[in-house]
Amino acid sequence: MSRPFAALRSEVSARLGIEDFRFQPPAGTTRNAFDVSIAHAALLCFQNQNEIADKTALFHRQTETGMAQTLKDTLPYFLGAAGPEQSLRRHHLGEAIRAQRQAQRKYDDAVRQQAATDAGGLALVRLAENEGLLTDVPPAPDTGQVVALLQQTLDASPRTAAPLDLPDWRYELNEERRALREELQEYDDTLAAVDRWQEQGRAFTGELHLQLDRLKSLALLGPEHLHDTTVCPMCTQPLQEPDPSVQDISDLTTRLSGELTHAQTLQPVREEHRRALQAERAAVAERLRLNGAQLRERLTSDERMRNLQEQQMRIAHIQGRIAEALSRTGTASDISKLRHDFELAKDRVATLQVLVDEDDVAAETERCLADIAVDMTAWAKRLNLGQAANATEVSISLNLLNVVVRSPDGRRPLRRIGSAKNHIGYHLVAHLALHTYPRSNSRPVPGFIMLDQPTQAFFPEKPRDASKVQDADWATVTAYFTLLDEVAQLNEGNLQIIVSDHANLPEPWFQNAVIAN
Repeated sequence: MSRPFAALRSEVSARLGIEDFRFQPPAGTTRNAFDVSIAHAALLCFQNQNEIADKTALFHRQTETGMAQTLKDTLPYFLGAAGPEQSLRRHHLGEAIRAQRQAQRKYDDAVRQQAATDAGGLALVRLAENEGLLTDVPPAPDTGQVVALLQQTLDASPRTAAPLDLPDWRYELNEERRALREELQEYDDTLAAVDRWQEQGRAFTGELHLQLDRLKSLALLGPEHLHDTTVCPMCTQPLQEPDPSVQDISDLTTRLSGELTHAQTLQPVREEHRRALQAERAAVAERLRLNGAQLRERLTSDERMRNLQEQQMRIAHIQGRIAEALSRTGTASDISKLRHDFELAKDRVATLQVLVDEDDVAAETERCLADIAVDMTAWAKRLNLGQAANATEVSISLNLLNVVVRSPDGRRPLRRIGSAKNHIGYHLVAHLALHTYPRSNSRPVPGFIMLDQPTQAFFPEKPRDASKVQDADWATVTAYFTLLDEVAQLNEGNLQIIVSDHANLPEPWFQNAVIAN
């Protein structure tokens, strides 16, 4: 809404006598508060062609979204059943209820937090005891003892562990271990080579013994060893390559015998060398064993240090949890204050609720509608509307926002009464009575009502000249306009009734009221 239009609406509302009244919806509803203005009063002043014959809705724009609730909210004010004082008290009640809920939420949170602290605090005490921060803890400490123990835990100083310096010594021992393993492998390779050398020597000397034993058999020969080696002894044919002589073979035997003796003298030297290598290897293996023992010992020591550091981390975590728990813990006085605030909020809500109940806007609205029903009942009987003859009361239902006819047979809303004639007739008596009541009770309702074609039930659609329609119910049409004229006179010029219709009665009082045709 633009500012000039809002200012105009406010000015017109003030001139009409509408107070600065901000409607406050009941507590717990989702509706928004709004300022009552001429815009809401105007909903009582118009009946277009479709609305005046509607059997389900009594007021202007009632079928639009949200309008029915707006009419229910504002009609009590325009009837005088509610005002700014009641709205202000209801507003204060809503604020008090919200304050009560907030106070209750704070109190409940504090109580719940205290209960959680009692349980969680005891668990933290047990954790601190397990880590050695507390001693002589009672089996079942009360709340005060739990808080004191937790505070004592924060003041405790656990043993400190020296920082671990793992890389230096581990690197040195691992490097030494790697070098020893390489040295041990070299000794193993050397011993394997010595073993192969000895095996090959034994094979060589064995072969020499075998061949030497064979050659020694030549000494058994007699004069045959003097034969010519260039001739074959079997066929006496000359040989291309002469055979070795007995002397040559004897010389070879002597040489081989010497080599065998020399080889046998080297065997003890090889054995001594092998034993020396084995002794050196054993020394390296012992150093490797000692290295492994040192590594395991340092690892065990580091594990203890690591466990101590992990314990320090656990203790720091526990102390942090305890500090956070103590920061959330309220004292008994804090909880007592929150309970006192909650009780005060409850008392204020109860006091305001009594004042709002004393207002009883609903009952006062029904009383106003009952006064309006007196005229409605009389005028409905006068127009001989359906169900009106036996009616004990014809009234407006604030809940239904429609006309309700009460009779000894029961309660009948307008939607259960047939014919357009009755629908229009009940709309007429309802709005005439509704606009007469504010005139006599000084309520800020605009002093006019505009009706569009209240006789549409008696004429065909858009007749050229209603006076020439032969089958129209002229008696009912005349009764409708007579009632309109008498109500206008009853209000002594304070109510203007504007009618747009096809009917054109010849009576002088009717013709005097015609503004344009």
